[in-house]
Amino acid sequence: MLSGNTKGRESIQEPRFDYYNHEVPDIDLSDCEFPHVIEIYDFPQEFRTEDLLRVFCSYQKKGFDIKWVDDTHALGVFSSPITARDALGIKHTMVKIRPLSQATRAAKAKARAYAEFLQPAKERPETSAALARRLVISALGVRSKQSKTQREAELKKLQEARERKRLEAKQREDIWEGRDQSAV
Repeated sequence: MLSGNTKGRESIQEPRFDYYNHEVPDIDLSDCEFPHVIEIYDFPQEFRTEDLLRVFCSYQKKGFDIKWVDDTHALGVFSSPITARDALGIKHTMVKIRPLSQATRAAKAKARAYAEFLQPAKERPETSAALARRLVISALGVRSKQSKTQREAELKKLQEARERKRLEAKQREDIWEGRDQSAV
């Protein structure tokens, strides 16, 4: 409860902060934080993912992905910083490109928020339908329509892949242990 005579006196307290002119500080992203990510911007709102993929078609086999920011901004995620730097040199009439460190606030915020999804794009490993086919055939209880030579070829391919994986693991271990590789 307030006490005292407050009639007749008015006091106006000035605010400590000017909320009308408040500016959000710019998100600081250095070039070394996401060197494999670039901003793609200033393209028509009608553009879809396929259109952007067409612009960067030469990078798709090396590993390239697109993450949308808004209708006219997207992030290009490459497999390596070298590939991203190379892509910055692309000249296209409908699309502009810049490093993430020079990107808009929204693009930087998206990169920060989805950092775990912006890991360098990697090619999908070589796969085989043999396991899936075997599981489906056994679940349905039907005979395989695959010829014996096709099954043998698929089995040989799987064995070669296993051997290649084993050899790569051995080479990595030898390098780690400092063993001579010329003896292998």
